[in-house]
Amino acid sequence: MMTEELVIMRDRQAVTTSLQVAKVFGKEHRNVMQSINNKLQSAENSADYQSMFVSGTYKDSKGRTYPMYYMNRDGFTFIAFGFTGAKADQFKLKYIDAFNQMEKQLQQQKPLSLPEQISLIAKGYESLSADVKDIKDRMGLPGNMAHSFSKKRNAKIINVLGGKKSNAYCDKNVRAKTYRALFSSYRETFDQDRYNDLPMKDFDKAIDFVNNWYPPFELQQQIQMANAQLAIV
Repeated sequence: MMTEELVIMRDRQAVTTSLQVAKVFGKEHRNVMQSINNKLQSAENSADYQSMFVSGTYKDSKGRTYPMYYMNRDGFTFIAFGFTGAKADQFKLKYIDAFNQMEKQLQQQKPLSLPEQISLIAKGYESLSADVKDIKDRMGLPGNMAHSFSKKRNAKIINVLGGKKSNAYCDKNVRAKTYRALFSSYRETFDQDRYNDLPMKDFDKAIDFVNNWYPPFELQQQIQMANAQLAIV
C-alpha cells in the first residue's frame, strides 16, 4: 500500500478520510463515523475535536450520497488510537509516514511555474464544471427558473381552458381540476412532489412536458361543455 494513497491535501492541509481509514483498517465505515460523532458530541474538549474533523460526502458505486469525515493528523490519532494488533500498528506507521511526507511537501512548496499555474487552473475549471453539474443534478429550481416555469404552466392552463375570459377558466372548479390534472401528470413523469423541487438539469424537459401536455379526455369534455354554454351575464 503506497503512503500517498492514505493522505491527501485539502485546503492546504494533510488529511485523510473516515472512508479511507475504515478501508485500510478493515472496519465498518459506520463504526468509524460513530466513533467520530461520539468525539464531536462529547462535552469535554468538543471544540478541540471540531478542529480535527470536517464533514463531507461521498458517492457509492450506485451514485448514492453518504456522509463521511475529513480528519487531520490529530483526528486520525484519536480515531486510530483504539485500533490494536500488529497489523493495525503497521498501518498506523504507514499513516504517520504518509502524514509526514505530505506535510513536508506542503512546507517545501515552491512558487508554481507558469505551465504549472496553467495546469492547476485547468484542473480547477474541470473541478468547477463537475461541481456545477453535481449541483444541477441535485438542486431544485432557483427563483428565476421557478418563476419562468410557473408562467409557462399558467399560460398552458389558460390556453387549454380557452382563454382567460372563457367559461371554463372562470369556473373555479374546472380551473382547479385542470391544474390538478397537470400536476398529477407532472408528478408521475418527474417523480417530484413539488414543482420547485425539480432538479435544474430537468428544466428543459419540464418545459417541453408543459408545452406538450393536454388534459385527459373526460376533462377535455368538461371544458368543452363549459365553454359551449352561454356566458353568464
